[in-house]
Amino acid sequence: MTRPEPPWRIGVDVGGTFTDMALADAAGALSVFKTPSVPSDPSEGVLNVLRLAAGELGMTPGDLLRQCRLFVHGSTIATNTILERKGAVTGMIVTDGFRDSLEIRRGFRADQWDHRAPNPPVLAPRYLRLPVKGRLDKDGNEIEPLDVDGVRRAAAVFDREGVESVAICLHNAYAGPAQEEQAAAVLKEAWGGSWISQSSEVNPVVGEYERGSTTVMNAYVAPKVVGYLTRLDEALRAEGLPGSILLVQSNGGAVSVAEAAARPVNLTLSGPAAGVGALKLYRELTGLDDLVAMEIGGTSCDVTLMADGETPVSDALEIDGYHLATPAIDIHTVGAGGGTLAGVDGGGMLRVGPEGAGADPGPAAYGRGNDRPTATDAHLVLGRLRPGPMAGGAVSLDADKARAAIETHVAKPLGISVEDAAAGILRLLEQNLLHAVERLSVERGYDPKRLTLVAAGGAGPMHGAAVARALGCARVFAPVEAGAFCALGMLWSDVRLDLLKVLDGDLDAIADAELEAGFAPLLTEGRRALEAEGFASEKQHLQRVLDLRYKGQQWSLRTDVSGLDRAAIRAAFEADHQRRFGHIQPGGTILITAVRVVATGLIDRDPPAAPDARATGTPAPVGHRRCFIDATSGWAETPVYRSADLSPGMTLGGPLIVEAPTTTVLAGAGDRLTVDRHGHYMIEIGGAA
Repeated sequence: MTRPEPPWRIGVDVGGTFTDMALADAAGALSVFKTPSVPSDPSEGVLNVLRLAAGELGMTPGDLLRQCRLFVHGSTIATNTILERKGAVTGMIVTDGFRDSLEIRRGFRADQWDHRAPNPPVLAPRYLRLPVKGRLDKDGNEIEPLDVDGVRRAAAVFDREGVESVAICLHNAYAGPAQEEQAAAVLKEAWGGSWISQSSEVNPVVGEYERGSTTVMNAYVAPKVVGYLTRLDEALRAEGLPGSILLVQSNGGAVSVAEAAARPVNLTLSGPAAGVGALKLYRELTGLDDLVAMEIGGTSCDVTLMADGETPVSDALEIDGYHLATPAIDIHTVGAGGGTLAGVDGGGMLRVGPEGAGADPGPAAYGRGNDRPTATDAHLVLGRLRPGPMAGGAVSLDADKARAAIETHVAKPLGISVEDAAAGILRLLEQNLLHAVERLSVERGYDPKRLTLVAAGGAGPMHGAAVARALGCARVFAPVEAGAFCALGMLWSDVRLDLLKVLDGDLDAIADAELEAGFAPLLTEGRRALEAEGFASEKQHLQRVLDLRYKGQQWSLRTDVSGLDRAAIRAAFEADHQRRFGHIQPGGTILITAVRVVATGLIDRDPPAAPDARATGTPAPVGHRRCFIDATSGWAETPVYRSADLSPGMTLGGPLIVEAPTTTVLAGAGDRLTVDRHGHYMIEIGGAA
């Protein structure tokens, strides 16, 4: 492997099955590395992939880190802490009368007909949710002083019960932090612990339940997440990394360890949200503004939409039944990946997912002790995957073990052939993938015909053409480094901070001065935070945003504003409302519920390198394989190409298979695959509208 040109940038994404690393050097050359994840210690996966990369590049891990000018990391540690219920023993201080808001929750359910499914356990149990007297009005003015002795009594209970982290969520604290700051100061003196989260700092939004739930979650994950990040940062710097690492947040932007330590709840979508950076890159390379990414890894599929060059961000995030009001990229996740398990249920019906085989033992074909079939095993049986080493030799596929697993658990119970069983597994999996993509496209008011499907993740390009054909997309973009989609996206992520202040008013009636007064402290805080991160004024971008809704509505829409022209703001809001809901209220009263500032620090980056010469001639396949294409085309002797043999400008007709270092691409009958100037694949779907 060619030695990269320093200095370089490194992105490391710890996934459920693989830990991926992307390295972009000063010349724009990109290298990708993969190692199996270590779920018991994610940092070991990071160090393993660094050792692998250093060895393949002919240097020591210290040399690799010393010449790195930017190290961005995405990890599922916050999400895993929640899913595995391994967070801190958490206490909570609330205003008297609001002790049970977390227990009461909201009235909505994911399935309105399912009234029996229990809610997840409250992370701060009632005996550790302690009320204190004191009250602020809706404008943040004190109408009853804080009961300081009550805070001290709560501290004594926390010490006695072994509480490790405390959330403070006082009524109307979104309007003024004074009482929460007073409670935190008393708690620091009276309590033996050190982890304190204040709702006025973590998430100053209206809504006692959402604000409390988010703050408790922040307290719950903080000790484990911040401890992991701090240890990893110190270990990498001790090895030679010149600066601190950056972490990808749920909003798709990066942030320093110091900034993340105050709000670790913002890291719950750390890994998948990095896909936004990859979409920015692919938009730049293709000139296409409307993209929908389907990133399929070993355990799940994450769908992300980019419309008109922008990726929607919302404040409604749900993790394992817990509602969080934290800025997050609108990502829809389903349990449909290469390691998704298949079987037959008690009613004799084929079932695929959401349970997965995980990184260890993985699919049956890995030969690590799992004998239940997965999607990867089905691909292997149908000739879409080559037996033997894959992912750079990180794992090896055994076709006999894959076949035996499908025969035992699916084919025999259903009384069908192994091949039909494998095809059924993938057909059902692709139906789940189709619904996942429709969730963020069709259901959001976007016409699939205008979208290009980005097939990413190690398994994405094998399903991209089939899902696009069913969805009605005309094109599929399959990156050559699809298996490191999120790690690559980290290299194209900017630093981002989302700042919010509650502000009530009528859009048409509120004075300009009042709006400016609402934005002013947020703009000041944004500039200060970016300067602290090392960004000069010319590298700062501050976007003003208004939360708007019609009078009588419950939920608001975010609307970017460049000025205070009310007609322009109304037009932007109504265009979004029309697309989402199919109607507007002509002349209706529009209310402001909050002002926001999105502060972005623009990171210098080198554009990807591209070969100068275009291909001449037609490449020769490395062989042919009997492969099941789809239900219409059936089986075919399919040409197999190596990605290294395909040059920019080449066009090939399907069906065909392209084997790349981190993925395998499948184009169906009638499809046309073209290699772009950067070596990526654009598939024109045959018969698409």
